[in-house]
Amino acid sequence: MASNAKSSGGLNGAYYGPAIPPARTYRSVGGRSSDCCCDPCSCLICTLLKFIFAVVITLGIIFLIIWLIFRPNELKVFVEDANLTSFNLNNSSTLNYNLSLAISIRNPNRRISIYYDQIEAIALYDGNRFGYDGLLPVFFQGHKNTTVISPRFAGQAVSLGAVNGTYVREKGEGNFYFDVKLNARIRLKVKFVKVGHFKPKFDCKVKLPVPPAKGGSPAASFERTECDVDWI
Repeated sequence: MASNAKSSGGLNGAYYGPAIPPARTYRSVGGRSSDCCCDPCSCLICTLLKFIFAVVITLGIIFLIIWLIFRPNELKVFVEDANLTSFNLNNSSTLNYNLSLAISIRNPNRRISIYYDQIEAIALYDGNRFGYDGLLPVFFQGHKNTTVISPRFAGQAVSLGAVNGTYVREKGEGNFYFDVKLNARIRLKVKFVKVGHFKPKFDCKVKLPVPPAKGGSPAASFERTECDVDWI
């Protein structure tokens, strides 16, 4: 009986062993709280990108609706007149030139007006640029309206030796061939809404007779030429 009591007392007495550690809670290494955002910087960038995307989509839809409703017609561009009073390439590959043009731009639309915020003209001969006119005036063009601009190229261009063969051949044939390119930056106005910017390019192929020598007969009259219009 004594042994039984001793054994029973050992089981019911106080425990003096090492402390029992608290139960551990485990969390998944890759898990994220649903109510906690990631890095604040990343969240800001993500929100900004979503906002920009929404704005672009909205503007695109607005522009598409306007385009479908009004269906703007393409601009009509013509070289109405051109005058070449000097075009001489000397032995040192220096070109002396004086070229002026009258170019009409027709807005055929009934409901769309156009702001020409910038327009520049570039003259090329045999693929080589020799003249530039960046002082063309900006203007507002109403619907069903035609505006005439007058780019002029005058001066001297050097290092055009690569065109010598073309120059000699065309001078002998009696006509020079030029490319005149216009680069514009415009906005469209529909009622009270302005849409833009757009950057159309006008490419004009110009054929002009060789300037007559002093005392020679005047050059033939210029033939009206249509230009290509490329929207960008």
